[in-house]
Amino acid sequence: MQRSKFAVGVIGGLAAVVALGGLGTYLFSGTESTSRLDDYSTTSVDGHKALAASIVAGRTQSKYHPLPWVGSKVTSVTCPSGLKAVTGAAITCTGTKSDGESVRIPVRVTKAGAHSVTWTFER
Repeated sequence: MQRSKFAVGVIGGLAAVVALGGLGTYLFSGTESTSRLDDYSTTSVDGHKALAASIVAGRTQSKYHPLPWVGSKVTSVTCPSGLKAVTGAAITCTGTKSDGESVRIPVRVTKAGAHSVTWTFER
């Protein structure tokens, strides 16, 4: 009886650790980002407010490989222009994988407002 209680405790503990690890991976591996549109992060593209290319590139690079088991490490991410604060607007950023291969990263706006823009990229 004592051994079966111990086994149940061990299995329950392992299940909890796995569940927490899965939740942590889910939370850290998201590709969506919401950014404020202020004097430091905003530029203009075709007469529209836009999130500066450097902000999009930096955030994309930092979130592309947030954990060792999620995504591939990329460096030198650049975006051709700012990301228009218009729902549906899209650009394609580029980066370099650790093996030297170039990678194209599609980025698009999912929600835009007067003071913020929510956008996502594809891993």
